[in-house]
Amino acid sequence: MNIKSLLLGSAAALVAVSGAHAADAVVAAEPEPLEYVRICDAYGAGYFFIPGTETCLKIGGKVRTEGEWYDAYNPDDVRGTLWHTRAELNINTATDTEYGPLKTNTILRWDWQEGGSTSTNLLWAYISLGGFSVGKQDSWFNQFTGYAGDVINDDVVYDGPYELNQITYNYDAGNGFTAVISLEDSDSGIGATGANGENSEDHYAPDVVAGAGYKAGAWSFKVVGGYDSIVEEGAIKARVDADFGAFSAFLMGGWNTDGDKLNKYAGTNTPNGCPVDRSDLCGWGDWALWGGVGVPFNDKLKWNLQLAYTDSKIFAATTNLKWNPVKNLLIEPEVSYTNWDSINEDQWAGILRFERTF
Repeated sequence: MNIKSLLLGSAAALVAVSGAHAADAVVAAEPEPLEYVRICDAYGAGYFFIPGTETCLKIGGKVRTEGEWYDAYNPDDVRGTLWHTRAELNINTATDTEYGPLKTNTILRWDWQEGGSTSTNLLWAYISLGGFSVGKQDSWFNQFTGYAGDVINDDVVYDGPYELNQITYNYDAGNGFTAVISLEDSDSGIGATGANGENSEDHYAPDVVAGAGYKAGAWSFKVVGGYDSIVEEGAIKARVDADFGAFSAFLMGGWNTDGDKLNKYAGTNTPNGCPVDRSDLCGWGDWALWGGVGVPFNDKLKWNLQLAYTDSKIFAATTNLKWNPVKNLLIEPEVSYTNWDSINEDQWAGILRFERTF
């Protein structure tokens, strides 16, 4: 066999083998197009479109852990160190409609306390559209004026109710004028009672909150009233805020329509701070005052002070430092003092908080 014959034979063999396997060739499938997450900046930072929809989603939350010494709300609580840890998840959605953004806001909390005590709480869950909102959130008796000072123990002297179901309308004129009206759950289920033990069975009327405010430059003024339909009494709060850059300050006053009674809007957060037969002395009496100042030393460190006093002679003072060593990390030591004159008791309390938000 010569070289020429060998080469021709080899070529023929290769052609035969190739033909035999041609039917088994693998054809790669066309890759499906990827749908990338799109940023949705119409509603602020952090929103993105849910793939395949026109709904924007924002996810955030916080992790907090803190040590607590004694209790500014309870003169009988003289515990040593109590450690408390919380995780919180915030889920917000928004969709553009012909009536404006259709939004939801959901806040879930998980708490664990030394000794194995755990709890889960649906803190807020509400729907809003065109200025209206319906669902669970804090009372606008608190939200509209703003919570008291920039301190942890800001409501030792009660400033209003928090989590409850409601139907609310908020109005913003765009020129500094704002207003709110809210119908709130009166908690009149079977076995429920009013703030002073009033029987609320077969009670169907909601509680009512209404307020108005104006902001111009560094100054703002707001007034809000709440009516407790079970107790048939209520309260009014007025607040002035000023922000001068180098420091900010506020002064807030509250009036109870009947100082001899507690009601939902002039109640108490210190039920052990009064004689057993005088629950009204745990509340405001006829009136209450709050005031505070905040001084930012720089963009990472701020000092706050809040003072509060009531006609029933409850005095509360709290001061803290808020330190942000890096963005979204807070370290906050706080000291509080409370005096309950009606039972001749006082209490010092402290908190050291660490909080990461995202």
